[in-house]
Amino acid sequence: MYKILTVDDEERIRALIRKYAEFEGHEVTEAADGMEAIKLCREQDFDIIIMDIMMPELDGFSACREIRKFKQTPIIMLSARGEEYDKINGFELGIDDYVVKPFSPKELMLRIDAVMKRSSHKTDAPETQNEIVEIGGLKADITARLVYVDGKRVDMSPKEYDLFFYMLKNRNIALSREKLICEVWGYDFYGDDRTLDTHIKLLRKSLGPYARLIVTLRGVGYRFESK
Repeated sequence: MYKILTVDDEERIRALIRKYAEFEGHEVTEAADGMEAIKLCREQDFDIIIMDIMMPELDGFSACREIRKFKQTPIIMLSARGEEYDKINGFELGIDDYVVKPFSPKELMLRIDAVMKRSSHKTDAPETQNEIVEIGGLKADITARLVYVDGKRVDMSPKEYDLFFYMLKNRNIALSREKLICEVWGYDFYGDDRTLDTHIKLLRKSLGPYARLIVTLRGVGYRFESK
């Protein structure tokens, strides 16, 4: 059972999510805007947050940015728009998934399960000796989740780190789109292929001059080159 915070200014959307979530045994708390969501997150802990973008008082992006200052609770963003800009903005803030309205409540429940499984795998990972990879001026401490470009630390979203480190561990190997999605997002990922492309674009931006190391393989996927 998950403790879910649903944030949306539309009461019917909150009621729809509550209906399906409670049917599956989850506990649901509601907030009508970003300000109320921040207040609730300061007062109590939630397992996952379902956050709408367009809301009065404070929009979802701003609320997410504020919550991330003191909580790393998984967040799924809801939006009536499917523009790439919105997705990129959300993923840069560190959200875990993005759902476009109108959505299937059953699919949303599956996405919640997928996000929670991925989050639990991270916390269950055993401690190991730091694994560090250096390619020219690019340095990655995989264990500590730190990346440096020409000596300057680069901050990435959680999923950018996951994607980058997986490609780094499998450098010089052709990785199909299906393989990347399965390994980085999970076999039960319910997003679309564009999510991978969006994260590749974000990753290339973060790597700056080393973006060239990520090679697009037309009709196949991508390869990270260390040469």
